[in-house]
Amino acid sequence: FVEEGHIPYINAFQHFPEEMKLYGRDKGIFAIESWPDYEDIYNKVIEVATFLDLPRFPDITKECYLHPNILCMKYLMEVNLPEVLHVLTHKLLSPFFLLPEVDFLTFDPVAKMAKTVKYDVQAVAVIVVVLKLLFLLDDNLEWSLSNLAEKHNEKNKEDKPWFDFRKWYQVMKKTVDEKKQKWEEARAKYIWKSEKPLYHSSIDRSVVYKRREMVVNLQRQFSTLVDSVPTIGKKSPSSFQFNWIAEDTDQTCFHGHSLQGVLKKKGQSPITKNSLYWLSTQKFCKSYCKHVTTYEESNFSLSYQFILNLFSFLLRIKTSILHEEVSLIEKKLFKKRYSKTKKKSSRSRKVRRR
Repeated sequence: FVEEGHIPYINAFQHFPEEMKLYGRDKGIFAIESWPDYEDIYNKVIEVATFLDLPRFPDITKECYLHPNILCMKYLMEVNLPEVLHVLTHKLLSPFFLLPEVDFLTFDPVAKMAKTVKYDVQAVAVIVVVLKLLFLLDDNLEWSLSNLAEKHNEKNKEDKPWFDFRKWYQVMKKTVDEKKQKWEEARAKYIWKSEKPLYHSSIDRSVVYKRREMVVNLQRQFSTLVDSVPTIGKKSPSSFQFNWIAEDTDQTCFHGHSLQGVLKKKGQSPITKNSLYWLSTQKFCKSYCKHVTTYEESNFSLSYQFILNLFSFLLRIKTSILHEEVSLIEKKLFKKRYSKTKKKSSRSRKVRRR
């Protein structure tokens, strides 16, 4: 939303009333010429809410868009994964709310122990953990399961197709690479100059406005000479960056695919055929903060890297931030394993789930 201009952040001073005069040092504050990242925007939102002593935010209930269950469904659709995965993400989220769910999720700036939740990061981290539970993501098992799904789909073309991880990977990689290229080109072509320029003092205001008017006229004349297509107006805001059900798309939609190839029934409840799991990290900082140690791509499988990079691109965050959230969820999920002291902490080691 910030990148597309739906939320005033870059050159936000253009939306200020005319009575607000900005001079001198104000230019260094408001004349932004770099793209902010997720952490920067997130931290500033928290600082402003705390500084203004804002009251408790509206409750994050199960019907709210920011609730993890709804966000998980949203991102499953976004990355073209089977919708049946939502059942597994819901089960995984249930035991995490040690406090009352609404109190845990709702931000209260004036509370003594104000809790903040990165809703989108939390939701996609849950999806990553579910994918590891199903496919292990060790650059081996997911491809073996893909072979089984491919053979089944060839023999049973009339039945509901089994989810093929390899085919999904190929579709997503091509789509994301194209999207990323367009995104990088748009960033490179972005014009940082604002329509309402800043000036150092009231004296040179008229000079700045005359220069700006001259630049706009030259751009208009140049566009006419090269017969360029006029720029399209701002698009309506949408939290979806991909559309897999559009009629004009030739990409495979995996929303309705089955997980029969990776799940089996045990009584009335389905369980994963895969009985192994590897922890994203076994090293947490020993200081008070207890955060995850530095993320290094070379320590992890290519499949895991791809999943992290995919979701990180969607959220415009660093892969290390998502990896840390995945690790924190695993720490709660496998609490007993983290409580044991281990002499060896090989990241590639596979542990059996109980």
